[in-house]
Amino acid sequence: MKNILYILFTILVFSGCTYEKVGDAKQEAVQPQIYPDYVDVTIPVNIAPLCFCMADETALLIDAVVSDSHGHTLHSQGEESTDFDLDDWHTLLSQNRGDSLSVTVSAKYDDGWHTYRPFSFYVSTDSIDYGICYRLIEPGYEVWSKMGIYERELSSFDERPLIENTQFEGCVNCHSFNRGNNADMSLHIRGPHGATLLRKDNGPFTAYNTKTDQTLGLCVYPYWHPSGRYIAYSTNNTNQLFHSAHPNRIEVFDDASDLQVYDIEKNELLVSPLLKQDSVYETYPVFSPDGRSLYFCAARALPEGSHQLDSIRYDLCRIDFDPETGNYGNHVDTIIAASAQHRSVSFPRPSYDGRFLCYTLSDYGQFSIWHHEADLYLLDLSIGESRRMDAANSEDTDSFHNWSTNSRWLVLSSRRDDGLFTRPYFCHIDAKGNVSKAFMLPQRNPRRFYRERFLSFNVPDFIIAPTRFNGYKASRLINDEYRKDMGVRTLSPL
Repeated sequence: MKNILYILFTILVFSGCTYEKVGDAKQEAVQPQIYPDYVDVTIPVNIAPLCFCMADETALLIDAVVSDSHGHTLHSQGEESTDFDLDDWHTLLSQNRGDSLSVTVSAKYDDGWHTYRPFSFYVSTDSIDYGICYRLIEPGYEVWSKMGIYERELSSFDERPLIENTQFEGCVNCHSFNRGNNADMSLHIRGPHGATLLRKDNGPFTAYNTKTDQTLGLCVYPYWHPSGRYIAYSTNNTNQLFHSAHPNRIEVFDDASDLQVYDIEKNELLVSPLLKQDSVYETYPVFSPDGRSLYFCAARALPEGSHQLDSIRYDLCRIDFDPETGNYGNHVDTIIAASAQHRSVSFPRPSYDGRFLCYTLSDYGQFSIWHHEADLYLLDLSIGESRRMDAANSEDTDSFHNWSTNSRWLVLSSRRDDGLFTRPYFCHIDAKGNVSKAFMLPQRNPRRFYRERFLSFNVPDFIIAPTRFNGYKASRLINDEYRKDMGVRTLSPL
């Protein structure tokens, strides 16, 4: 009986690995149309397998052979998608670091096999961080519904939740790390159990009340100082409206906003009159890599009673910051005067090597994630010139983004797939600022995965290791009534 079971098991295993031979195939002169579009992309040596489907859903089988110039090959065949072996994929990539791989795709239709002209992956010598962390949320904001913060390992398909709002009543957002290091982490909670959870040097989380009687509102949009001592925040009176006919379905806007820096050691919000002006909307603060500047977006406030939201346009600005004293400079510099060109800047993010700054440019406003005209631009800080990142952009929304810790990869939020859901894409940026074609976050069966997950990936950020976030302990903190208050120190400009 045992022998019979062993034979049956062996037959099942080997039959599952049997491929239909690609025979009598019609040779096509064009490259295949695949989903996601991975044709001629640059990929990290440690990325998960780029599984893909035929864009044409009438294909009965898809067959792919990945080969290098040394005679090594990797083969996959499936009814819906390729599914490369994880270990074999990583072995092949590591053998071809700094070189290209050729991909030959064949698809079987009712009239037989078709073999397409090969395309390539280029395997970069630059690796990518361990993973990314993001919020999964439905593409609408009238109600919170179910949402959570998740992390995904980039060398595999493993995803796990950090915390979900099924563990408390409210909304989770504004997750932030110090250059991808989860030892320094900030997480904001909105709703009846509102708080900012903060931990430093891998210590325990503390739940803070960030609203004071001297500041506009709660602290949001955090960005860590490289020293780990400070966190830059904005505080915003945010509103939203829903367009009845405009292609930008949802409009999120501020009618007031200020900036402040939190000194963790002294438990003080550091406030400057230059960053707290009623006539200016200040938002999206980020520290420079050396910690001595604060970049942010600023727009002239609308006159009281005005509702011309499409006239609100933000410039990219900068102010000095002294990390020894926590003081600010005595004037604000305008780095990119986008408003003069009837455009608007949002989401500035400097690369950690100090060479570039990536930002989003749209027609107006600061919440460009719903603006279909939004594109990414790259500012070369060494010469002060910026240009549109054409290779990475698309015909639809390309908006929020973050740098990998080696400053060679960018994760960006895009609606290019269907115009509705935001999904993470990656592109490579070399030391000279050359930008590669962006590719979608790999999934094992991408069409099925993205079609069945009716959620947007929100605010993706790189992490250098698993966060080791204890959702149970965090939910106990959130559900507890205790909140630590923050002090305020108003500073005179230097």
